[in-house]
Amino acid sequence: MREIQLEVEGKKERLDRYLADRLADLSRSRIQQLIAENCVRLNDSPCTAKREMVRAGDRVTLTIPDPEPVDLIPDPDIPLSVLYEDAELLVIDKQADLVVHPAAGHANDTLVNALLAHCPDLQGIGGERRPGIVHRLDKDTTGAIAIAKTERALAHLQRQIKAKTARREYLGIVYGAPKTERGTVDAPLGRHPGDRKKMAVVPVEKGGRRAVTHWQVRERLGNYTLMYFQLETGRTHQIRVHCAHLGHPIVGDPIYSKGRSPGVRLTGQALHAWRLTLEHPVTGETIAAIAPLPETFQTLLDVLRRRSGGLSVGDEARASLTGDRR
Repeated sequence: MREIQLEVEGKKERLDRYLADRLADLSRSRIQQLIAENCVRLNDSPCTAKREMVRAGDRVTLTIPDPEPVDLIPDPDIPLSVLYEDAELLVIDKQADLVVHPAAGHANDTLVNALLAHCPDLQGIGGERRPGIVHRLDKDTTGAIAIAKTERALAHLQRQIKAKTARREYLGIVYGAPKTERGTVDAPLGRHPGDRKKMAVVPVEKGGRRAVTHWQVRERLGNYTLMYFQLETGRTHQIRVHCAHLGHPIVGDPIYSKGRSPGVRLTGQALHAWRLTLEHPVTGETIAAIAPLPETFQTLLDVLRRRSGGLSVGDEARASLTGDRR
């Protein structure tokens, strides 16, 4: 258990914002959780309201409890492909058919279960059932995902995601041929009004949250297109829904696409988190982790290139990943 005592100086402000600005090793969401769990005292009285205003001269005491064991079972048999690792940060190349954190129907076969076997000290990071998880990928989206190994790293990385300084770049294969070479989808997303398991473009006034996806054509492959995406926001199923909204759904998407199979057996949708660029939470160094294309994605590219008379297999990496489409 750790206790932190602070005396307020300066202007009046919200309790959660005041603590988040002064405690760099705790995220604002973690601070809000501690406030709700009666771990904060204001002028020696319990305070569970995150919106409580604090003023100069107020005394704030924050008690951080020791991590409680979670009922998650480490699973060393789930393979992990490590792209980068040190004492603060871990970047994994997630395979398809792997859920990131425990949910209904996936209690002990998730990325979190694998991570707990790889890094037992992750328990308690963030005080949640998804220890250390900074952002997520859909079950059948492959590629780079960051995990914080300390509270300090978690808070820092979450701030990068919120400030949009973390760069998340994806490659995907879509049905059809966009009319332009690049563009931006700025369309709010929310729960589908008729199917709660799906997301949809939903107006903000009806509960949608702003979602922005930048896209660029990397290679035209007949009735298919290899596209590059950069996320400005990170909503659930964002790229998948925005592509369907454009009229060019992701190949193999079991929810948002009903297109004809291209003849390659895919585990899920042809969407890959190709590159993740972050600032190291301690050294400030730029970390750029690149996840190689998975085998099924590469096979699909090869098949579509042969059909369309495109580049040879030996040229594919340069053409696809650098944008050089000679």
